[in-house]
Amino acid sequence: MSELAGGPPGMSDVAGDDTLVPAPKQKLSRSALSWILHQGSRDPYVILVTIYVFSPYFSRVLVGDPVRGQATVADISTVYGLLTAALAPILGASIERFGPRKPFMAGILAIMAPLLFLLWLAKPGGLPIDLVGVVLIILGVAYNCGDVLNNSLLARASEKGQEPLLSGLGYALANGLSVSLLIFVMWAFVLPGVVPWSFVPSAPLFGLSQVEHEPSRIVGPLSAAVMLLGAIPFFLWTRDAPRTGVSLLAAIKEGIKLILDTFGNLKGHADVAKFLGARMLYCDGMTALLIFGGLFAAGLMKWGELEMLAYGISLSIFGVLGGLIAPWLDRTLGPRRAIQVEVGICILVLLGTLGMGREKILYFWTWDAATHPAVWNGPLFRTLPEIIYLALGLLIAVFVTAQYASSRTLLVRLAPPDRMAAFFGLFSLSGTATMWLGSLLVALATKVFASQVAGFIPIAGLLALGLVGLFTVKGGERE
Repeated sequence: MSELAGGPPGMSDVAGDDTLVPAPKQKLSRSALSWILHQGSRDPYVILVTIYVFSPYFSRVLVGDPVRGQATVADISTVYGLLTAALAPILGASIERFGPRKPFMAGILAIMAPLLFLLWLAKPGGLPIDLVGVVLIILGVAYNCGDVLNNSLLARASEKGQEPLLSGLGYALANGLSVSLLIFVMWAFVLPGVVPWSFVPSAPLFGLSQVEHEPSRIVGPLSAAVMLLGAIPFFLWTRDAPRTGVSLLAAIKEGIKLILDTFGNLKGHADVAKFLGARMLYCDGMTALLIFGGLFAAGLMKWGELEMLAYGISLSIFGVLGGLIAPWLDRTLGPRRAIQVEVGICILVLLGTLGMGREKILYFWTWDAATHPAVWNGPLFRTLPEIIYLALGLLIAVFVTAQYASSRTLLVRLAPPDRMAAFFGLFSLSGTATMWLGSLLVALATKVFASQVAGFIPIAGLLALGLVGLFTVKGGERE
């Protein structure tokens, strides 16, 4: 990729002795804006379903035990991680030969939307737990394959040099939309009947029942509706790759050949290979943080629907900050050093989080709620351990989001432009190929020690190994 990609908007660079390369356009095109909206509208599924609302409900209510629930979710993640690892690289390479991405993205939506609506029926006595697990597996695979398609259009949807901006704004919008949905669910379905505030309805809207856990189940249909609406501008205006004239079957054959060729030629792209190897480790840790973070908070702090919604809202708001500071860190430090800072901070904060509990602060200080007055008289987060745990979670949210944006920017800077989709297939592989390992380690540690805290120790190890690997990568410096 051109060294101009990812440079600060408005600056010019010298490409040769006297040849000036025009500065990238500052105004975002309709194509770029629709790509940002599509990215933003896809990710509320992750925030609402897989992290803060439905997944803790699945563990706490459907499985019925936080420790066993964390292990069950780890098993589900292992399966769709393996399936994604097998499919994503082939998809990325094949679509490069076929051309257009939008028809495949339409197929992804056709799979995900009905299954998200089906989650409404996931209640005790409703859909069997095994069937819910299958639905979650299919959703995970479809979403990750959609990421390959969407990411491969990043450079095509934007102007030269705008890739970091689009990458960061996409994640910022995703968190912003997720916050809006979380606030709506809290206001419309969870707070009614709990607080006497005048601006809160006296009863849940649309007749939803809190006893039947309908506020936790409604997030599936809500995520589907937002995803479908956000896709409309994408299909209308985002620039797609032109059709090559190669049939789908031929594209798959050539894609497999390209994958083999890409792996064979990684020695010619040593720094890309090192980066993808390091990302395979630290992104596995980040993914585990996302998948199990909500379960961990619900189980460790014994939070219910109200607390988890507020926790998700708070972290998503700060996630917006992560998406906004990522382009600044990329320009100031270069995307490689930016990732090192982001991963390093996540490790430190995670280690602090493992020392928390309802009656413990940072390993060494005990807290007895009976002898300490409430910090405030609100309906939630009333104790000092809860507030400190929330603060640590906010820091993680900022730098996890920033890491995702910076990682995508670094790949755009390092990968050859004529194989961008294929390398984004490898990029997806690096983020999911060892997801089964992280989930397996979490499941094993949780089961062996019968402790959610022990289950999170391998996550810190994966982050640390990935951070060390980044020091071997050259490129992605500050421009």
